[in-house]
Amino acid sequence: MAIEISDYLANQRGAVGSVDKNSTTDSLASGQANLTSSYETFLSLLTAQLKNQDPTSPLDTNAFTQQLVQMTGVQQQLLSNQLLKSLVTQGENGNVGDAIGMIGKTVTVVSSDAALKDGKASWDYVLDKSASNATLTITDAAGKVVWTGAAPDLTKGEHAFTWDGKGVTDGVEGKVYTLSIAAKDANGSAVATGVTVTGPVSGVRQSSLGVLVNIHGAEAPITGVTAVKS
Repeated sequence: MAIEISDYLANQRGAVGSVDKNSTTDSLASGQANLTSSYETFLSLLTAQLKNQDPTSPLDTNAFTQQLVQMTGVQQQLLSNQLLKSLVTQGENGNVGDAIGMIGKTVTVVSSDAALKDGKASWDYVLDKSASNATLTITDAAGKVVWTGAAPDLTKGEHAFTWDGKGVTDGVEGKVYTLSIAAKDANGSAVATGVTVTGPVSGVRQSSLGVLVNIHGAEAPITGVTAVKS
């Protein structure tokens, strides 16, 4: 049974030996749950070992102490990894203090959302290559289509598009609308597309998604900012 505990401890150390940069979205609560499960498994193995030990050759006290020390080390490593993940996530998402410097500056951010301001909402749509046809669609917060039409420019690159708030349903001043684009080439194959928004940052705030920048009333993650102008 002692060998089983040793193997278990070795496996636990291997499982928590490093922090996966791509798993920074894991919550600290999840890590604590894993820690509790690991500790309970260890106690079960240790209890079974004590119950089944040979009375004529009881468990060596030094070995018992060493196993407890090893498990404590595993616990500490698990907690350290969770704290590191939390710090990495904070670094990736930024913080409000760093973002405050963007207020008043004009930024370009990868986002499909724009607010109707002064009777218009503006985006830039991007075509990875020239398209044979492309359709722009604007929806409201409920997902209802309020406008749809052909893209004005089908050449490769970035193109500005402004909606005047008129359509199947007229836009409401201050409300946020979403632009989507579907494009195909001459062979009928889909063309990769993207949408960005450019405007002055009026505010920033912390959210569960990280720091958000506010442009004309529409918010977008600061991690999507691709350009900043004074």
